[in-house]
Amino acid sequence: MSNDLITITHTKSGAKASIHPFGATLTSVTTGSGDELLFVSKDAKLDGTKAIRGGIPLCFPQFGQPDKSMPQHGFLRNNYWTEVAGSKTDDDASASVSMELALKDVVNARGGKWDVGTTKLDAKCTYTVKIDGNGFTTTIDMENTGTEAWDFMVLLHTYFAVGSGAALDGATCNVVGLAGYTVTDKVTGDEYLLGEDPVTIPGSLVDRVHTPPEGTLDLDVTIAVGPNKKLSLTASGEVDGTKVPVSGVVWNPNKEGAKALGDFGDEQYVDMICVEPGLLSNVPLLEGGKAATFSQFVKVL
Repeated sequence: MSNDLITITHTKSGAKASIHPFGATLTSVTTGSGDELLFVSKDAKLDGTKAIRGGIPLCFPQFGQPDKSMPQHGFLRNNYWTEVAGSKTDDDASASVSMELALKDVVNARGGKWDVGTTKLDAKCTYTVKIDGNGFTTTIDMENTGTEAWDFMVLLHTYFAVGSGAALDGATCNVVGLAGYTVTDKVTGDEYLLGEDPVTIPGSLVDRVHTPPEGTLDLDVTIAVGPNKKLSLTASGEVDGTKVPVSGVVWNPNKEGAKALGDFGDEQYVDMICVEPGLLSNVPLLEGGKAATFSQFVKVL
């Protein structure tokens, strides 16, 4: 399979994006003014031997590994996707491209009820990247192309670039908009209610799931990504036309975690913050013949 990047350019603004076909991983978005919005590790594997460390890996049908019989984060990020013929656009408003992956073409990271040879479950995913001069939108559409319903999680594991190595400086790198969310700390096992914004990166590994309070459906946060630079991130999802609450994960490996990752530069933890929207709880089953959709919208403020 080819590892050649798929690129789009928004001619009117000069914004550009690159998508690696392995995992349909969006590895770069530069705005019309030339600012890079995403982080990719200098040691990331770009040859299809493992999921790409950076950009926006896609997690489905699970996030993490709640089902131990299935690989962590599922199979979308570990397989080659195909560009949808004729999907590229470039007009005054935006430029876009779509990628697709059907279960029959998934050769890596299968397991559990989704293992090779299953006759009960079937799925097709389409991923669309859209850019304009000031940001990007990523949308994943998931179709149940079989007859048996399946449960799922979906998450966009977005690595944002942080300027001036400021990830651990809470004054210039933080997330605002998660007050009132229930926090599950995957490092300590603690669970608590987040009383106040902002969320910052302390001097240790951060891996926290923020579950919205009852009645909050869309995620709407502001991310400071270095001195004098902020991003708006909103996300929403639907299952068969019914809106589903969106959770937000904040992750940074910090010094110890970075050194333990073979595909992550030892000192690069200061250059990134992951803010990852996902449908992780209270997600209805997707019935046969039905579809679900999940989108994030990112813009420079």
